[in-house]
Amino acid sequence: MTEQDDTTAPPANRGLLALAGVLLLIPVVAILWVPLYARTGPELGGFPFFYWYQFAWVFLCAAATFGAYKIVLKARPHRPMRGAATDGEDAR
Repeated sequence: MTEQDDTTAPPANRGLLALAGVLLLIPVVAILWVPLYARTGPELGGFPFFYWYQFAWVFLCAAATFGAYKIVLKARPHRPMRGAATDGEDAR
């Protein structure tokens, strides 16, 4: 049996990290691509498309950020490192 190296972090899953990056890029492109939403119709509740589209992205961006966070947690598994301080202890 091989001994596990407890002084370094485990390797990250690069595919999942790329997926998280794409998920974070979607809201950026959707908001910076102004010709997509620079119009008044269709209206929603009396608000022009220009306003409600941007407001909807506030919540969609939060969801994308949370999804990317969860993906990164899965892509970079935590392994306690030997010699690392635990909560409440000073690392000296």
